Amino acid sequence: MLGFNHITGRARIHRLALASFAASLALLVAGCGEDPRKSSETPTSGQAQAQTKTAAPAGLMTPGPLGDRTLGKADAPVTIVEYASLTCIHCANFHTGTLPALKEKYIDTGKVKLIFREFPFDPLSTAASMLARCAPEPRYFPLVELFFKTQQAWAASEKPLDEMLGIARQAGFTQESFDACLKNQSVYEGINAQRKAGSDTFGVSSTPTFFFNGEKKSGNMTIEEMEKVIEPLLKK
Repeated sequence: MLGFNHITGRARIHRLALASFAASLALLVAGCGEDPRKSSETPTSGQAQAQTKTAAPAGLMTPGPLGDRTLGKADAPVTIVEYASLTCIHCANFHTGTLPALKEKYIDTGKVKLIFREFPFDPLSTAASMLARCAPEPRYFPLVELFFKTQQAWAASEKPLDEMLGIARQAGFTQESFDACLKNQSVYEGINAQRKAGSDTFGVSSTPTFFFNGEKKSGNMTIEEMEKVIEPLLKK
C-alpha cells in the first residue's frame, strides 16, 4: 500500500523527485491518464459547466472518514460543497480571488455554508492536504489558504518538501511533526477515500467542482457567477 514514507527521505526525494512523483501519480489517479494540472484546469472561469440536480446526490452531505471542514453557519440556507486540489491553479485563483468576496457577502452573513473537500490529483497536493488535516482544526483553513497563496513557490519547486515545511512551520509544525504527518497512513487513506467517493459517486473529474444545494458546477467561478446561482436558491 502506497504511503508517504518515500517522500520524507529528504536527500532521496531531491534526487528522484520526478520519477517518484510520476510513479505515485499513476497510482493516485487510478489510470486517469491525464496530467493533473491539465485535468484540474478545465473548464476555466466563464466556461463553467453545470449539471442541474433536483436534489443533492445521495450521500453528498455525508462526511468522509476524516470528517468535513466547513465555513459558515450550520443552518445556512445554501450549502456549497467544494472539491479542490491544492496544486490546481484555478482552485488557487478561486480561493485568492473569489472566496474573500463570497465570505463577506454570503458566508459571514449566515446565508451560505461552504464545505471544503480535498480532491488531490497528484502526490504533492495529497501531501499538502495531509498537512492541513494534521494541523489543529482552527488552523486548517488558514493553512489551506496559505498553500493556495504560495502555490507556485512549492508546487513548482525542485525541492517541494523544503518549501512545504517552511509553510507548515507557520501553522506550528516542526520537522518531526511534519514527517510524522506525511507517514500517517490513516490520514492518507482518509483523503484518498474522499477523492474516490467524489469521483466514483458524485462524478467529480476536474477541480474546482462545486455543488450548490446539490446543483453541480465545474470550473473556477467569479463572485458574479456564484451570485447568479446563490440568489435564486435564497429565494426558494
